[in-house]
Amino acid sequence: MPVARVPDVQPLIRNMKAGLDRYLQEHNRTNPLFIGIHTGGVWVAQQLLGLYQTAQPLGKLNIAFYRDDFSRIGLHPRVTPSSLPFDVADRHVILIDDVLYTGRTVRAAMNELFDYGRAASICLVVLVDRGGRELPVQADVTGTRLHLTASQHIKLSGPQPLALEITTA
Repeated sequence: MPVARVPDVQPLIRNMKAGLDRYLQEHNRTNPLFIGIHTGGVWVAQQLLGLYQTAQPLGKLNIAFYRDDFSRIGLHPRVTPSSLPFDVADRHVILIDDVLYTGRTVRAAMNELFDYGRAASICLVVLVDRGGRELPVQADVTGTRLHLTASQHIKLSGPQPLALEITTA
């Protein structure tokens, strides 16, 4: 299999905004809430929300306690709490993450989000969809899709500048 090219992040974020604009228009969604998944999803969400030039606050989810592999990997020693400076009940939510892989992170994020209330809808926006799903989760808006082998991993570093790196285990 050929080595995947590492894309530049800024054009991907602009693609995400264009895709999100289309999604919101097609689904007649106005004034959605933006929520990033800690850590990379928050970085991407900050930049994406900045393109909308709004003073709207950004929600931040830390899903450490909601992961289904918590008993295997343990808890990071410095888990920070989630921060949702708004009520999600009956609101349209844009849930943002950096990489969509197995779907387990998104499942955990939605479980935590439901603890805050029942959103009217959730639109999943990801910087990179790398395939390899274990759960039936798909993004509504994607910056790019990469086809990586099981031994390859993609990681977002940041927050300034944001950069993607592909490594092989």
